[in-house]
Amino acid sequence: MHFIVVKFQTKPEWTDRWLDLVADFTEATRAEPGNLWFEWSRSVEDPAQFVLVEAFADDGAGPHVASEHFKKAIAEMPQALVSTPAIISRSVDGDGWDEMGEVSVG
Repeated sequence: MHFIVVKFQTKPEWTDRWLDLVADFTEATRAEPGNLWFEWSRSVEDPAQFVLVEAFADDGAGPHVASEHFKKAIAEMPQALVSTPAIISRSVDGDGWDEMGEVSVG
C-alpha cells in the first residue's frame, strides 16, 4: 500500500474555510478505485495546520495524481496556504490499519 501524510499550513483568512475548499477534492478522491482512505485532521496545537492521512492500493497513487480533481485541487490550494505542504510518502506492507500492540482494550 502507498501511505501518505501531508501537512498544510493555512493562511488565517482561509483556516476556517479550508475544509470547504478541499471538499470536492476529498469526495472525488475517496471515490477512486485505488483509494483506501483519505482523512483530514486539524492540529490541536496549531489550528491553522491541517494534516491529511491517505492511503492507496499499490498502483492507486499514480491514477490519483493524474486525475482531473487532483490537478484542480493543486491549482486552487496555494491561494490558501502559507507555505508549500510537507509530505511523507512511502510504500509500506499491508492493506490497512493494524491493532496497536502496546495498548489493548477489552
